[in-house]
This record gives sequence, structure tokens and C-alpha cells, in this order.
Amino acid sequence: MAGDFLDLSTWPRREQFLFFRGFDNPFFNICAELNVTELYRLSRAPDGPSFFLLSLFLSLRAANEVDEFRHRIRGGGIWRHDRIHASATVLRDDETFGFAYFDFVPDFQVFEKRGRSVIDQVRKHSGPLDPRDERDDLIHYSVLPWIRFTSFSHARRWGTEDSVPKIVFGKHFNLDGKRWMPISVEVHHALVDGLHVARFLERFQGYLDDSPQRW
Repeated sequence: MAGDFLDLSTWPRREQFLFFRGFDNPFFNICAELNVTELYRLSRAPDGPSFFLLSLFLSLRAANEVDEFRHRIRGGGIWRHDRIHASATVLRDDETFGFAYFDFVPDFQVFEKRGRSVIDQVRKHSGPLDPRDERDDLIHYSVLPWIRFTSFSHARRWGTEDSVPKIVFGKHFNLDGKRWMPISVEVHHALVDGLHVARFLERFQGYLDDSPQRW
């Protein structure tokens, strides 16, 4: 978990951090819809990439490029990770789910190959959820491919230092000749503002628009 602690005495968001960190519920959630037309077209082609894994890869790339998405609360301070990765729920054959872990690498072919192997292992085996609570170099992902949602809330354990962002992909759908996907982004307000969520969504959409096949 390479990284370093921020110097709070010079950090521009120090006052916002001190203000929000003591809230009973310091998280806020933004739901939006992203244009996934090109990604969907690519994934439907013969030998096309996994829609989920390419979505995950591009969102992780965007998240790593927004500084605030790499910040985590630790012992009253703020740790800034050099790189963050993903955990995601994977539906098993018995209709329960398990947690899968995907290390971010900038080469999508490597990411997808490893990701397919991870998903296959989790999907075929029952057993402990393996939540890995000791890791905060993650974004927690879920997928609801059955629901076109417009709002979302998460289960939370209050009284902890949990500050890991949570992202949910919903059921993509056709509208006016384009393909759209709901996305929920939940973040800790002591670390992240609406401006930073907007920057993440803008970058993610930019990668979705910018010929996803090049990845």
C-alpha cells in the first residue's frame, strides 16, 4: 500500500475534513447516467471484451487520476495511496455472492485476463466472503444488471474509520439510439466534495467516449 500521509496543516480542505469527519453519517451519494454506447458496441462484437471488466478498468483509471479518490482516513490523519484497486461483488451459481479483487494495471489485456480468472474462481466456489477489511486501497464495486436505478444507499457500519468509496453499476438501456448505464458514487464528505465526484464522472465518460477499443 504505497503512499504517504498528507500534511493537514497545508492541505486546502483541512477545514472541510475537520467539519465532516465527526458526522454520524458523513457519506453522500450521487447517481448519474453514463453514455456507454461505444463500450456496449465493442463488447457485443465477436471476441469482444467483457463489458463489466472494461467498465471496471476505465472507472479505475479515472478514479486513480482524481487525487481525492485515493485519500483514506487513518488514525485521525489522511493517507494518500499511490494507486487504488477494486473489490467487487460477483454472483455465484447458487445465487449468493462473493467478493472478488482486481488489481489495477494500466494494460487492459493483462487486467482482463486476470479479471476473468478471478471472476471464474469466485463464481464457482462457495465459502467465506473474504471482505479484507484491513485493505483501504480499494474502491468497493457492485453491479445490479437487473435494475435501472435512480437512487442508491449502502449498508454501513458506523463508528469505524471506513472511508472507502463505493460505486455501483446498474442495468444499461437504450434511449434515443444510445446506450446508457446508471452509476452510483458514494464517498466520504470529509475527503471528497461534489466537485471531485463530477471530475471522476467526467473522466470516466471521457474514456467511454474516446474509442474504448484502444484500451
